[in-house]
Amino acid sequence: MSRIAYVNGRYLPMRDAKVHVEDRGYQFADAVYEVCEVRGGRLIDERRHLERLKRSLGELRIRMPMSAAALDVILREVVTRNRVGDGLVYLQISRGVARRDHAFPSPQPEPVLVVTARTTNMRRNEALAEKGIAVVSVPDNRWARVDIKSVGLLPNVLARQAAIDQGARDAWFVDAAGAVTEASSANAWILTPGGALVTRHADHAILRGIMRSVVLDAIKAQKLTVEERAFTLQEAYAAREAFITSATQIVMPVVQIDGRVIGDGKPGPVATALRREFHRYAEAG
Repeated sequence: MSRIAYVNGRYLPMRDAKVHVEDRGYQFADAVYEVCEVRGGRLIDERRHLERLKRSLGELRIRMPMSAAALDVILREVVTRNRVGDGLVYLQISRGVARRDHAFPSPQPEPVLVVTARTTNMRRNEALAEKGIAVVSVPDNRWARVDIKSVGLLPNVLARQAAIDQGARDAWFVDAAGAVTEASSANAWILTPGGALVTRHADHAILRGIMRSVVLDAIKAQKLTVEERAFTLQEAYAAREAFITSATQIVMPVVQIDGRVIGDGKPGPVATALRREFHRYAEAG
């Protein structure tokens, strides 16, 4: 079955889904996006994703192209037309189409909305989680507003490729002070020898991940100790456990950082439990 995409008011086969050559998302990365998990045909934490979308648009002064209710209808229709049971739905909104110029176009063009959806291999993801992944550290060379979910992801692309080139799965960004910020497309966590779960505080240096927020809810509900603060690479090397969180990976155990084994080299009980219990705390719509 041909996949179907939504492009500015039309549902089209992927082969026919196109945007204008002067779309500002294409020329300037002047656009934002969201990726929402689909589980059992239902959107997971859609409300939180749309709230973050509105914030990102506001920070870049891009207009929301329609109401949240109308966007919800489109997201669900794209999921339905692509027969996605377990997978992801992706949406992107650019400032619109205009003659190429760095300044905002005047008058403002209509924002361009694109939505796609695809099925993910749940069995493969679970097998990966049972084994755990390796990550490498890379210098954080991104812009200073990664809290905005912009499509400008070239440093993330290069970081992920650097990890793959070294036989790892992902990369952890490390700032000039030696503190871990986040992974190339996920938030980073450690479990300290003292039993505290630590993740970077939500400032401009990280994206406030939706899965991060849900995991924080789960941790607090289970009365585990959590610290939202910067942690160093040395702390990560000495951690009992490590993991990442994202819509595409939920809770993914990390068993090796820069070639150093974390804990006993196997997914730890805390990360495993959080992955198992995650959807009890997520919103399914």
